[in-house]
Amino acid sequence: MIAVGAQAPGPADFPPQGPRCDDGRVKRRFFAQVLLVAVFLGVSVLGASTSAQTAAPRVMELKLTGVVDPFIASYVKSGIGKASSSSTAAVLITIDTPGGLDSSMRQIVQAILDSRVPVICFTYPAGARAASAGTFIMMACPVAAMAPGTNIGAAHPVGVSGAIEQEKVVNDAVAYIRSLAEQRGRNADWAELAVRNSVSISAQEALDVNVIDLIAPDVPSLLQQVNGMQVQVAHDVSVTLSTAGASVEQVGMNPFFAFLHALLDPNIAFIFFWVGLGLIVLEIFVPGGVLGTIGALMLVCSVVAFGMLPVQLIGVALLVASVVFFVIEVKHPGIGVPAVGGVVCLVLGGVFLFDPSVPNSRVSPWILVLVALLMIALFTVVVQSARRLRTVPPVGTVDDLVGSEATVIRRLHPQGVVRINAEEWTAVSASGEHLHKETRVRVTGVEGLKLNVEPLVDGTPSEAATPERSED
Repeated sequence: MIAVGAQAPGPADFPPQGPRCDDGRVKRRFFAQVLLVAVFLGVSVLGASTSAQTAAPRVMELKLTGVVDPFIASYVKSGIGKASSSSTAAVLITIDTPGGLDSSMRQIVQAILDSRVPVICFTYPAGARAASAGTFIMMACPVAAMAPGTNIGAAHPVGVSGAIEQEKVVNDAVAYIRSLAEQRGRNADWAELAVRNSVSISAQEALDVNVIDLIAPDVPSLLQQVNGMQVQVAHDVSVTLSTAGASVEQVGMNPFFAFLHALLDPNIAFIFFWVGLGLIVLEIFVPGGVLGTIGALMLVCSVVAFGMLPVQLIGVALLVASVVFFVIEVKHPGIGVPAVGGVVCLVLGGVFLFDPSVPNSRVSPWILVLVALLMIALFTVVVQSARRLRTVPPVGTVDDLVGSEATVIRRLHPQGVVRINAEEWTAVSASGEHLHKETRVRVTGVEGLKLNVEPLVDGTPSEAATPERSED
């Protein structure tokens, strides 16, 4: 206790007992704060990096190559639909087509018009074309671009005959392509000329007359150029393209559909049509069902392809005539006028099979030369062999074999097989003795389809005088 009246103790009355602990707590608090700041900065940098990677634009690439058919239409339509339901910045369709079915083209155009994701059509690479149906597709795209050395146009409707379709069909195509061009702000007058007069122009000309939006040498350059461009998608919604540095994801066609689509190439169609006809004709001479079935399937595939390509009737007629000439040559073997006529009609049929007004829609000259050489070889070797076989005298009836000489090819004990004039017959040793291979025998009689034979006097000794052999 403190006495009354005594002075209260002050700090001086309590001398220090040792070092203070406040300095340690301060230091620990300082290091903890530094650590927290470092962790925060690391997490921020990592998050920013991850966010940047997530935000990187992604472009889906689809390839429209070859004939525009139901397979390619399904592929493009499903690809655009998949892009619309994902975080895709744009759909890129690279185009190289001679044209195709009107119905398939309209499916692709409708998918582009209904897409909520911007669609960029690019005629690429150099040497590619957007002909016929490809022109309509280019006109429908929000962004239409071409690579140097490509062309667009020749959109006149053609049928299996290669002739001009009815006027109402042409007028319908004109109205359709004009509406697409006007919707995208492109040259509708040129689009009409492409349909009515099969006009075709280069990439630079297309840019000059406002048919396309730009020219780019490759995909990265194209994506860089269109970055920031405003385009209209479905329901007239305006979208700004963000494609600079975008990653491109290539989506391929189903392998089975890709195989069927490849069969619609002009060269394949030509080969399938002619070979199919040839196999059907061969079925008449060599019945069995296999050749005819394969030929019919090939012929059906070629006819389907012809329905999607600008085929001319003169070419089809020449190919049929070539088959007729070759049939005549088969009936009368020997390289002569029918064989020469068949080769000439085959080559001319390939040349005139497709409408030349459609760019690059033709049979390759190398394919024509190869097929012609194969046919010449066929009739030089196969048909000549058939001719020689016709000169072999007929064997006659089975009874005529009596007295003929033969060679044992499978030992007789007592039954085996002998060869007479390249024909094999079942034979029985008349005496019952065993005769081994290579023994020369003579036919002494016939029982049904079995020959009775006996060894020649100067033939190889019978097995009765030699140890038994185990081999045939």
